[in-house]
Amino acid sequence: MLVLVTAVTGFVLASAGWSGASTAAAAAGLVLGGALMLPGHLAGATGAGDVKLLAALGALVGPKQIALAWLCSAIGAGLLACGVAMRRGRLKDTLIGTARLIARRPDAGREIRAADRNRYALGPAILVGTLIALFGSAFGP
Repeated sequence: MLVLVTAVTGFVLASAGWSGASTAAAAAGLVLGGALMLPGHLAGATGAGDVKLLAALGALVGPKQIALAWLCSAIGAGLLACGVAMRRGRLKDTLIGTARLIARRPDAGREIRAADRNRYALGPAILVGTLIALFGSAFGP
């Protein structure tokens, strides 16, 4: 429900002219946010809620900001994954698994979906990445 409210809020703010973005930009942000997260979901690395969250935030912040938010979120998620793995005593296994994914080994999809791997909530990383993108651009050139 919160994701739906976020998306609707993005469109309402854009329609009223209060967000500085047009409704077309809100729609583009929504589509781009979902499109950026969809490959990870299809590979089994993220949940559908993560896809919907980034899409809804895209409606709120627009396409340019959501692309930067996605990048910041990905970096934050990687750092969070390392922290979770370290805390669970699985950092070495996590790094080896990541290397296998990068090398595109045939068993990568199975490794992502393995139940005993380092699962954690991605939502906080997405929200922090979005805030970094927004505040970073507010003070940048």
